Amino acid sequence: MEDTLKVKKEPSSLLRWIVLIFISLAMFGNYYIYDSISPLADVLVKQLKFSDSDIGLLNAIYSIPNIFMVLLGGFIIDRIGTKKASIIFSSLCMIGAITTVIKGDLWLMATGRLIFGLGAESLIVAITTVVARWFKGKELSFAFGLNLTIARLGSFAALNSPTWGKSLYNHWQNPLLVSVAAGVISVISVIIYFFIDNYAEKNYALTKEGAQDKVIFSDIFNFGKSFWFITLLCITFYSAIFPFQTFAVKFFQDAHGISREQGGFLSSILTLSAMVFTPLFGLLSDKIGRRSILMMIGSLMIIPVYLVMGYTRINLYIPMGVMGLAFSLIPAVMWPSVALVVDQSKLGTAYGLMTMIQNIGLAGFNLLIGWANDFSHAGASNPTGYHLGMWIFSCCGFFGLFFAFMLRSNERGPKAHGLEYGTAYNKKPEN
Repeated sequence: MEDTLKVKKEPSSLLRWIVLIFISLAMFGNYYIYDSISPLADVLVKQLKFSDSDIGLLNAIYSIPNIFMVLLGGFIIDRIGTKKASIIFSSLCMIGAITTVIKGDLWLMATGRLIFGLGAESLIVAITTVVARWFKGKELSFAFGLNLTIARLGSFAALNSPTWGKSLYNHWQNPLLVSVAAGVISVISVIIYFFIDNYAEKNYALTKEGAQDKVIFSDIFNFGKSFWFITLLCITFYSAIFPFQTFAVKFFQDAHGISREQGGFLSSILTLSAMVFTPLFGLLSDKIGRRSILMMIGSLMIIPVYLVMGYTRINLYIPMGVMGLAFSLIPAVMWPSVALVVDQSKLGTAYGLMTMIQNIGLAGFNLLIGWANDFSHAGASNPTGYHLGMWIFSCCGFFGLFFAFMLRSNERGPKAHGLEYGTAYNKKPEN
């Protein structure tokens, strides 16, 4: 009787950090699989005779199921909980990686990337929920930051695999076998977390899993202009970043004559920058406000970098460093801004809608840039063949600047949401 009446203690800090390590390893595997295609692009062209359009398809098809899985994944999490859902989603990631490496057939590989996409984004949602559950009121921001840092190490490892795994690139399948191993690590990590969580539920005062926000389509008609300007900025900005990374290593090799190893590291500068500067820019925007101006600055930064890389022989570390700062600045300001312009009760709908639209853009622009490269006859013998794609990316930056400007204009009007406020101001900032 005494045991049943005993008040359970909260999980220890050690147990919390053990949980964080395992779920972060699951994210590491997820990110590694996604970025495993980019450094392999030239090998796929040489050994499997793939075109740039084919390579674009392998990343574009990842985004297509995520247009719908944002909704279905949330429903699954609601019905069966994050533990079981995480096992399902991580298993889909692993199965997708296995399918991709079986045979050098474009449509079989694309099927593998499609299966991977079915689980990847929903796994991120599930793991984000796990972090909130275990660290609510307990260093939550730091836990989220560390989780993201470990996850992005997966991208960094994949993009730099031509350096640490140079011998693997003698055959197209070998690097993808490493991505399978990353998928196995992800599944094993989630399974370990499953048993730790079950143990904790029985022995500690752990918050029970609750229903997550669902995407309610009728709510989109109640969102104001500021939300839509942020969403449009989101699609233009990410469409300039991730499709570029799809072809970045191959572009560096063809247009600038550098090695695959150097190209992989240059591409990973974006990830390195985000790991270091994103939280710092987040602190900056919290302090000074001026969020739309910061997003304008970030958009402005990416307009020239593609053209500089496409038309000059500049040291590539300079434009990639600038792009890395933009990749750190805009997400740090953009995503939290949604919480300021949308009611708390509708945030799930807002973020779900943004993610859906973002994935539409990523799918479309991966295909568009692949076509543009093929249309311009990109290749080692014709490095100028990338010019059309570079102009498309720069135009994305221009439109992003325009949408950030429109956001600024809207937030200076009577329907402002306080987007420009920061802790350094106790009144409306001067215009």
